[in-house]
Amino acid sequence: MDDRDFLQRAVARGIVSEAQAAALAALRREEAPPISTDLTDDDERVRFVTGFADIFVTIGLILVLGTTGVLASSALGTPAAAALVAALSWGLAEVFSRRRRMALPSIVLLASFVCAAFAAVGSAISADLRFWSIVEGRAAPSEAGILAQIVAAAVTGVLAALHYRRFRVPIAVAAGVAVLVVGAFGLLDALLPAEMASLRSGLTAGLGLAVFALAMRFDLSDPERVTRRTVIAFWLHLLAAPLIVHPVLGVIQADGSGPATASLVLAIVLGLAVVALATDRRAILVSGLIYASVALGTLISEAGFENGAVAYSLLVLGLFVLGLSIAWKDLRRLVLNRLPPSFAARLPHPIGAR
Repeated sequence: MDDRDFLQRAVARGIVSEAQAAALAALRREEAPPISTDLTDDDERVRFVTGFADIFVTIGLILVLGTTGVLASSALGTPAAAALVAALSWGLAEVFSRRRRMALPSIVLLASFVCAAFAAVGSAISADLRFWSIVEGRAAPSEAGILAQIVAAAVTGVLAALHYRRFRVPIAVAAGVAVLVVGAFGLLDALLPAEMASLRSGLTAGLGLAVFALAMRFDLSDPERVTRRTVIAFWLHLLAAPLIVHPVLGVIQADGSGPATASLVLAIVLGLAVVALATDRRAILVSGLIYASVALGTLISEAGFENGAVAYSLLVLGLFVLGLSIAWKDLRRLVLNRLPPSFAARLPHPIGAR
């Protein structure tokens, strides 16, 4: 176990505070400079399982929560069943999140709690709560559906904050932000009903950039990635990535599929790769890979390889991902060397010799 893993576990168990862990990391860096100048392993580490017990418990949780929801829904109705699942998720979190500190079960219980709470509040207000269709704009929401969406998002956001305060599960912050994004769409649907069809993509990207800025705030506050804040940042980056990438690249590809469009998409994906290298976060790049594969397929077809366009595009994309993974540290050093030293020094894991 290295220094960062040791400090993260100490924080998780309440032995030291996050501020104390950050101070210890700074002292360790001063005493042994190689800890910040030599990245010997993967630096974007998030613990999903601590052992097979996590998987075993997760299977049990899915079975219990799933069957409880189904049985209660037929007997009590959707609002009451969702509220019961939310309450059960909170109670089980007292055991597996607060007491036993199990990683994967904590994530599952948090997701179950947030989704169930949103469904309970929203369905109690209106049966016209079509979550993804409203967010994606595939169907015009009714006034009752919009009200349910706004109220459910606000209440669930508060509950997610209380869940984080009680159990300190890092993904709770991203979950709370996600439901607030959903609530923001509902509010915009209420305020700008006629304009939302044309503004939705731009507003989605804007909200994604706001989430990305929040993620970077957590990242910059813990450059050594030794406290819980770095895991919070990871989940926020995972939320921000599709919000930013999907509307931008989706609109570009929807306008045409020729070589010029494909080249523009690939140029944007390469730009995302630079951002990923600078921040040492791969999520935003992963979100652009689907669009990159379509763009590569277009260019390969134009080059006269129509029969194997899909296979060739996936092969090129796979080689790109593997090459980027192998050369990640060297490429990151190259990117950081091109940034202003004062800014590069604030980024997570600043690499020396700039």
